[in-house]
Amino acid sequence: MVLRRTKTKTSQGSCRIWNISILAVVFLSIYNILLTLKLMYTPDCARSPSPALKMPQKAQKCDPPRQSYSQNDPIFKLDLRLGRWDTRLQYKLFDNILVGERFASLSEFHKTCLATQTSLDKIASLIEVSANWNGPISLATFAASDDELNSLLLYILFLRECNAKIREQVSFHFAFPQSQRPRNLNIDFDKLQQMNCANPFGVLQQLVKQYLKGTTKWRTKLPYPQNHLRNLARKNCQSKFVFLTDVDIIPSRNMAEELDAFLEQAVCKGQCAYVIPTYELDDRVRFPPNKTELIRLANKGLARPFHHKVFIYNQFATNFTKWQSSLNEIPEVHISHPVTNFEFLYEPFYVAPDTVPPHDERFVGYGYTRNSQVYEMYVAGYEFLVLSPIFTCHWGLQVKRTRPPWREHQNNLNRKHFDGFKREIFAKYDKDPLHMMSLRKN
Repeated sequence: MVLRRTKTKTSQGSCRIWNISILAVVFLSIYNILLTLKLMYTPDCARSPSPALKMPQKAQKCDPPRQSYSQNDPIFKLDLRLGRWDTRLQYKLFDNILVGERFASLSEFHKTCLATQTSLDKIASLIEVSANWNGPISLATFAASDDELNSLLLYILFLRECNAKIREQVSFHFAFPQSQRPRNLNIDFDKLQQMNCANPFGVLQQLVKQYLKGTTKWRTKLPYPQNHLRNLARKNCQSKFVFLTDVDIIPSRNMAEELDAFLEQAVCKGQCAYVIPTYELDDRVRFPPNKTELIRLANKGLARPFHHKVFIYNQFATNFTKWQSSLNEIPEVHISHPVTNFEFLYEPFYVAPDTVPPHDERFVGYGYTRNSQVYEMYVAGYEFLVLSPIFTCHWGLQVKRTRPPWREHQNNLNRKHFDGFKREIFAKYDKDPLHMMSLRKN
């Protein structure tokens, strides 16, 4: 009897194992079928590569589906015979040549638009900017030849194909010089199909190398019109506030939402500009996720105030020592302190309504481009208020020996323009708080 019961229990146990095995096989079969269907019909496979600039990106298993284009497609709202001239008829400007799918709705939802500018060689920084900034982005671009323009437009299409955030958030604008105006749109759409979404920076390097041979010295012979592009980007923002940057200035994560909350309750008695502290980062580190980590990097010499070694006056009045020393502060964005030691040549990155004075377009190239505009704001009575704990960063610890000599040449030319500029500012506001009129002409 005991033996029979033992055999019965053994038989029942074997049956249970067999049933479980059958169920497992059925489950795995169904799972494999569903997985296969998902791989076959997912439309955005590998569309958006990792946004991190400093980490190598792994190869994707498949390329995103690519749209087919031809030269007759109205993909860009760009007719080189049209556009609008600047006040001196030196540059032609084009608004909204390609608009992000959600740019308008994001502009209604968020209080701040990030306005920035770039040429072809730095446009890949837009990947990391858009990864950290979830609001609308207005980007002004520049090209000075047929090859450069077609390469720029090709890379913009590539970014939109491979990066969903760029495709949705960014409105692109364009400017070219009258002296070297592009005349022909001839985008290599076949080449677009071959570009690797997993390596956007390598793709850009190849474009620059292939298409810009013989034109890489345009910076010396044809200065980059920073202020024209800044005004172009600013004026195409649709939000109440504008955060004006250069394209390689990377905002801290989720800054758009944090600014929304701050600006909702901010009270400004008069005219206010909210300064965002800017640091340089060592190329070997990761982008800091918060202020605490940024300060830790600064204490180890792996981060420092922007332009601290090459031109200390650039950001000095922000008072980084005070910003870093604040302890036990609230996590929400708030005013850390006002700028109390404003001095000439200060050029912070700030958030303000676009009622601030425009960037004077007589300053072309490098030197006196941003600080002349900030100087006019100060004379006009704007108060500069430093925000915390948000920040921006620029990759690379800069030193003077890395600055090309042509930049100093352009700076000297713009210094001559500044004498007339400061006289106009004095006449306009009848104020000279920094005693600029008493300084001898350089």
